[in-house]
Parts: sequence; structure tokens; C-alpha cells
Amino acid sequence: MSLQLKEYKTTQGEIILYNGTPNFEKLEVLSQSFGDIWHSSFEQGYKNAFPEIVYQTITFYTRDFDNLNECVSWRINPNQFAVRKSVWMTLNGFDNDFSNKQMQAIDFGYRAIHFGAVPIYVKGLFESNGQETIAIPPKDRYAFFIKKYKTDHALFMIYRVGFWKISEWNAFFYAKKNFKLKDDIPVMEPRKLNAIKGNPTVSYIIPTMMRQDYTLKLLSDLSNQTHIPTQVVIVDATPESERNESLYNSINFPFEVIVKWQETKGSCRARNEAIQLCTGDYIVFGDDDIRIPSNYIENHISFIQTYKVDACNGLDVRADNQNQNLNDLSHKLTNMGKYRYLSGVAQIFNNANNCVKREFVNQLVGNDVNFDGGYGEDNDFGLSLIKSGVVVLQNPFSANLHLKPAIGGYRFWGNQANILGKKRKKQPWELDTPVKWIRPIPSPTVVYFYIKHYEPQILKEYRSKYLVLYLFKGPIFALPLRIVKLPFRKLQFKKAVFYADKLIKLGKRTV
Repeated sequence: MSLQLKEYKTTQGEIILYNGTPNFEKLEVLSQSFGDIWHSSFEQGYKNAFPEIVYQTITFYTRDFDNLNECVSWRINPNQFAVRKSVWMTLNGFDNDFSNKQMQAIDFGYRAIHFGAVPIYVKGLFESNGQETIAIPPKDRYAFFIKKYKTDHALFMIYRVGFWKISEWNAFFYAKKNFKLKDDIPVMEPRKLNAIKGNPTVSYIIPTMMRQDYTLKLLSDLSNQTHIPTQVVIVDATPESERNESLYNSINFPFEVIVKWQETKGSCRARNEAIQLCTGDYIVFGDDDIRIPSNYIENHISFIQTYKVDACNGLDVRADNQNQNLNDLSHKLTNMGKYRYLSGVAQIFNNANNCVKREFVNQLVGNDVNFDGGYGEDNDFGLSLIKSGVVVLQNPFSANLHLKPAIGGYRFWGNQANILGKKRKKQPWELDTPVKWIRPIPSPTVVYFYIKHYEPQILKEYRSKYLVLYLFKGPIFALPLRIVKLPFRKLQFKKAVFYADKLIKLGKRTV
């Protein structure tokens, strides 16, 4: 039996479909903002429902967040939710391949978050009638994985749930027989961007190291913007013997240029030093090795104003080589197909291309410098924004071409992590315990990210999947050797946890 939804017409003439009894006054206000689907499922038993998603991936939205009145959440209660009719029709509503109505709603929310719609938990939009019991049949659980991902993920779920359980294998073979990977899911069209209101000021941050020539190209692109930034703050860590200190002052730019020669180490510290100098209403973060089209800044501000959000993540396009230019970017964007204008909820945060209202950057007091020398600082900053209540959307209108030259940049320091012995230069995360003969893998800062933001179970699942992938991804003839090496790889992972725990004890640092 198909779901029968009621209709509510907003003062703007838009049709909202709903089930249950929402607060229509609140729904009217919500309809004029960034959300597309609204629910109050946390108080109704759905908070962190379908925890099995961790067997596929760990993203910003693996877990629901605490102490927020509004936040992104794809765990929808089918009995009490509201949705824009246009979104419901584009995404084809609930999927009747699932026998369980709760799974249908969760699947709908999950599709929405990946294909351009924004599902939002709103405290008090629907009254709580008590906690529902979430009971998703194994067949629906495996159907979800088979329809969305490669079979490997469903097999990994069997391994984690219990490979000795006949019921799990029966559900897997049922799903495998009746369903297949579905890749023709429609994508929501983004909203038409409004013209910028007022005269918002923009500070642009460039951390750079041994890439002054690339930084000059980026400054040239910034000079040609349709919305000129107010100031550009450059924090340059190029060694004194290799830099030209007069380079940035030799050209007249249509914005204030502030140059700070970095004496500390690390890109997180560089960004924090730059943040202290910013005065704009918005801060745009960029890497030193990118090229940006003339409407880049304008589209960031216009996107944030149009969607009424506080932060957005731009489209980061990888160049084929470091000699490509904006013509190549245009060509790449044309060939992206239906995903060219995919907007909605940002799945990652990329310090090469994002825009945040300065008040929220200041609220976080900058980047966590515990990530210097490693990886994960981008997502840490993004997830910290999200957990504070900021909604971060994906902005497909502000694209950059990421050149990724082989030399220069802050990874010069981080690359030392692959070296052992006397030639190794100590990494910031080593603190008072230098690495000797057991190199931690993965990077301790990656492990630190999971410990910092999630409960222990998430790290446990990350470790399990990491080791399984180590064993079975790669040439089959090398499997015996990987099996022999597995105990040492476990020891390396344990070493990564050791360093991550030391960072946890220090707590977040910004200097």
C-alpha cells in the first residue's frame, strides 16, 4: 500500500507534503530556508537508527549529533515528516522494494542526502508520541547495501554481524537474487542563485610553502573576480633562503594584501595565523595550487545568501597536470554529466575551496593544530562546524582547478612520515615520543579524528575495515604475503592509536 501524504500550500505558493501533524507556523518558516525534508525523529526513537551504515562508510553523518535544535539527519520517521513536493517527485518517494516502512523512510533520507536534497531534524516541529521501536528486517538491510554499493560492503556486514549466522546469509542471497546496484537515481537541480544583496566583505586565506609562482597565479585570478575580495592574507612558510620577499609587493592588486612569513610549522597553524588577521564578513579558504574562474567569489557569497546557510564547500576539480588552466577547468566541468551541479549536503570539507561566515570561524577559534604533519584537518574543521550547529552545503557553482604540483606545499613536512631512521624529521604529532622502527599506519591524525569525534565503536569498525581491505584489496597472488605481514600491520595500527591517544590527552590546540 502506497503512502498517502497530505498537502500544505505555503504563502509562497509551494506545495509541502506531510504525514502526521506538524507545527504549520514553524513549517512555513522552514520552507523559506535551505531544508527540503523536515522531521523530529530524534525524540521518536530514530536517533542513530540503522547503525549498520558504518559497515559501508564513515562520513560526517554516520552518527546524529547531540544538543542541537536543528541539524542534518537522514533518519526520517515515516509517520511524521514533511517534504517539498518537488523533491518527493524527483526522488520518486519511498522505495517499495523494501518491505519495512521504517527502512523505506531511512532509505529515502539517505538518497536525499546523496543526491542534492537536504533532510533536516527540527526539534518540536512534530510532537513526540513516544519512542518507536526500530525493527528493520535483515532482508531489507542487505537490499539497501546491494542496491547502493558493491557486494563487498554487504559481505563485510556479514563478517561483522556474524558470518556463522544462517539468517544473515539467507538475507544476503535473497537481496543478491532480487536486486542489483542502482545507478540511475535522479539528482536534484540546485536553486537558481540570487544576485548578492548588500556589499559583503570577503577575506581570502592562502597558506603557501615553496610555491610562490603558483600563489602569484592565484592572486591574478583573485584580481579578476566579479566580486573582489576585500583582503587576501598570505601566510608563507617558504624558507628564507628560497623566497623572494618583495614578490607580492611588486604588483598592484585591487585588494589589500597582507603577507606573514610563517615561523611556525604546519598548514593548520598557518590558517590560524591568517584567521587572526581577517576582517571580512566571510572567509574563503584556498590552497596555493589552485586556479579559480572570475565568478568564483561571487558564486560563493550568492550561494550562501540564496540558501540562507552559514558555510559551503566548493567543487574541487583535480587537474591532469600542473600546466592546465581555466580552459581545462571549463572542459572538465562540461564533461561531468548529471553530477556537475550536484548540491545539497556537503559530504566532505575541503580546505582548498570553502567559504564560511567569519563569526563561525572565530567561534571555533581556528583549526586544530594537532593535525599538522598528518591528514584530516579539513574534515575536522568541517565536522566541528557541523557539530556546533552550522549547516554546510555543497556549492557546485564555485569550482576550482587543483593543480597538485609534485613539489612544494605543506606536505613537504608531512612526507617525512614515510621515512625511518636518522634521516627522518620529527613530525608534530610525535610529541615527546619520536618514531623509531615501527612507522604508524594509518596516519595518527586520521585515527585522532575518529577518536575525537566518535564513540569507540566507530574506531573499532574503521580498524576492522582497514585490515580487511589491506588483506583482500590487491593482486590475489600477493595474498599469502599480506597474511604473513598482517600481524605487523596490526602493530602499526596500534602505534597509530598510541599517538592519537596522546593527542587526545592534549585536547584541541590552536597555537
